[in-house]
Amino acid sequence: MKAYRNYFLKKIGWFVLTLIAAFILNFTLPRLMPGDPVAAIVARMAQGMSNASGVQAVYEQYTELFGTNKPIITQFFIYIQNVFRGDFGFSISQYPRTVADVISASVLWTIALQFPAILVGWILGNMLGALAAYLKGGFDRFLLPFSIFMSNIPAFGMSVILLVIFSVNMGWFPTSGGYGHDLIPNASPEFVWSVIVHYQLPFWSIVLITIGGQAIGMRSMAIYELNADYVKYARFLGIKDSKIIQYVFRNAMLPQITGLALSIGTMVGGALVAEIIFSYPGLGTTMLSAVLGGDYPLISAATLIVTLMVLTAFFILEIVYGLIDPRIRVAQSE
Repeated sequence: MKAYRNYFLKKIGWFVLTLIAAFILNFTLPRLMPGDPVAAIVARMAQGMSNASGVQAVYEQYTELFGTNKPIITQFFIYIQNVFRGDFGFSISQYPRTVADVISASVLWTIALQFPAILVGWILGNMLGALAAYLKGGFDRFLLPFSIFMSNIPAFGMSVILLVIFSVNMGWFPTSGGYGHDLIPNASPEFVWSVIVHYQLPFWSIVLITIGGQAIGMRSMAIYELNADYVKYARFLGIKDSKIIQYVFRNAMLPQITGLALSIGTMVGGALVAEIIFSYPGLGTTMLSAVLGGDYPLISAATLIVTLMVLTAFFILEIVYGLIDPRIRVAQSE
């Protein structure tokens, strides 16, 4: 228990340090973008005004509202205080909507799309890799080149392929959106079915790009474990093959858990690209519109939420990894 406690506390420490760095970067980087987004709002609000002093007064009013008239250090500490209160301010590009309102309308779509797709792709990839190592023969000869091909297709490429084949050419699925444009969100069967149909192409585009790399990694580790000395000795002792396989694939699974933790950030980035390709109403589409509009508060909030999602998933996987393999927590607690 002491070893696991030390391991757990060390992981919490790294989590906090990474979160602090994420806060600084999420605040700083959007504000390095060129241009003055407040001026765009003022131009829209001051249409028809010929009085220069009136336009200037409107501009000063909005710089005060968004806090852009204060020193950058002051803005940062105000940003930190507001975030801990759950207040991300107003969206510049979608004013007068608040950032919290914009984010809440998209974050659930992203969570419902990304993490089920990533986990399904990870599970299917590991199952296929394990079967290829165990069955060998024609299955392995087919799976290996297929997995290499799939793992080298970028997220936007897979999205475009599925979009062209199943939406444009075959017409089986809609080309964009999270539900029918003529529907209002409600609990009716028609709306639920529309959500399910629109969900398919973004979901499978993420699943397919995840499967390839996971299958290759699991296949390599399973082949290594199947040829290990302890497997040969266990078979010599007459232990049932089904019992041996349990230990083989448990040992082969450990690096795959680490691989999932290390690559989940990249997969989330790919999933955001898939949202943009399909105009899915998630954080990816929201971030694109925020970048195009120079919306500092919305960019900071969206990237912070994505960072928190990735860090939390990484932290949970690290804790699970420490539970599965006692050697890890003992080594890292010394």
